[in-house]
Amino acid sequence: MLYFKYDRTFDGLLTCIFDAFNRKEFPDNIVGEDMQLPLFTESFKVVTDEVRADRVLKALRKKISPSATDMLFVSYLSEIEGIEMTLFRYIQKALTAEFSIEMNFADPDVLELSKIYKKVTREEERMRQFVRFQKTTDGIFFAVMDPAHNVLPLSARFFRTRYADQQWIIYDIRRKYGFFYDLKTVETVHFDHLDVSLETGKLTAEKLDDYELAFQGLWKDYLKAITINERKNLKLQRQHLPKRFWKYLTEKQA
Repeated sequence: MLYFKYDRTFDGLLTCIFDAFNRKEFPDNIVGEDMQLPLFTESFKVVTDEVRADRVLKALRKKISPSATDMLFVSYLSEIEGIEMTLFRYIQKALTAEFSIEMNFADPDVLELSKIYKKVTREEERMRQFVRFQKTTDGIFFAVMDPAHNVLPLSARFFRTRYADQQWIIYDIRRKYGFFYDLKTVETVHFDHLDVSLETGKLTAEKLDDYELAFQGLWKDYLKAITINERKNLKLQRQHLPKRFWKYLTEKQA
C-alpha cells in the first residue's frame, strides 16, 4: 500500500493531488506527517507547494462551480477521519470527468461530501450564535469555544464585520489557536497558557474588567425576570441549543 504523508494543511492536500497526477501514482491513504505507518507499506512525503496547490484549484474551477470548490475547503475543516481520501477521490473524479460531478449524488463521495459540508456549516452557524465575550482588563473582548469541527476560519469574516469597533479574541481551546482582531487586521494567535476554566470558558476574576462580572449578573437577572417557569421546555431547548454549548453561555451558569 502507498501512503502519502503531508503537513495537514489544505494546500498540502492539494499538493498531494498534484504530485499524484504528476507521478502517476495514486495513494491508498493520505495521512499526517506524524502518523506511524503500518508495517510493509510504502510512503511518499509530500512537500507543500502553494504554486502546485493553486494549479489544482485553477483546474478544478474549470470543472466545477465556485460553490462546489468552496465546499471542498469547508469539508476539509471537518477533520473527520478519512476526509483526505474522500476529498482526493472527489477531486480526482472531478478533474477527469467529462461533465461536472457536483450534482451526481449517486456517487458515494459526492453524497458524503455534501453531508459533511452541511455538518460543518451547521457548526459554524452555532458558533456565531453561541459565542459569549468577556471584557478583559486591557479592553479586549475574549471568548473561547470548543467546536466539533475546525470552523474558526469560516467565522472570522463574520465577527470582524459584526464587532468591527472593538478588539476581540476568539480562541479554539481544542485546537489551541485563535484569532485576534486589533481594529485593523485579524491575526492567528497561540497561547502557551490560558487563565481560563476549561469547564466554563470563564477567565479568572483578576483578568476581567471591573464591570464585567456585574454585567454578567445583570444579564442573568434579566433572563430570570422574563422566564416563565411553568412554560420551560428543556427538551426543546436542547433541540435548538445543544447542551455541549451550555457551559459557555452566561445565562446557563449558576
